Amino acid sequence: MPLNIPNVLTLIRILLVPVLVVVLALEAQGGSLIAAAVFALAALTDGLDGWIARSRHAVTTFGKVMDPIADKLLVVAALLALVGRHRLDAWVAMVVIAREFAVSALRVAAGQQGVVIPASVLGKAKTIVQVVAVTALIAVHDPHVLPVQVLVWAMVATTVVSGVDYFVNFRRRLELRAADDARRH
Repeated sequence: MPLNIPNVLTLIRILLVPVLVVVLALEAQGGSLIAAAVFALAALTDGLDGWIARSRHAVTTFGKVMDPIADKLLVVAALLALVGRHRLDAWVAMVVIAREFAVSALRVAAGQQGVVIPASVLGKAKTIVQVVAVTALIAVHDPHVLPVQVLVWAMVATTVVSGVDYFVNFRRRLELRAADDARRH
């Protein structure tokens, strides 16, 4: 594993996951704000490591594999902790988690067929909405207030729409590839 800044940031994100879970589990004064700061910091490393890796041509196999795993660990841990604290309905967490794993599986399947599925604009929007919604759910004392619930519904909507978009685009790419193959023969 090449030890470069993006890979170190990915490792930091992974190491922040248990810190987040422990802080969320504690009911200490100010614990929610500390947990929100930990989550926001970890989420910030996600955008930062990718930007640094691309801008410095420091993309590595380790980063390609571990970055999405780190992202999913962070989000899944936060969602499950929020469900456990009764700050988020379990069905919302399951929609988000199911989408994350379905898109990951789709990327693996696509890769086996020689098709690359890059991050889409909707996927990036989903990530931003997810980070804002989860941070709000962690930080706000009453997660049932209207602004937080609007963020939760926006998270569900962008999660579903971006998931569908990945599958539709994958199908289009396969159809285009089949048409190209047919033209060549």
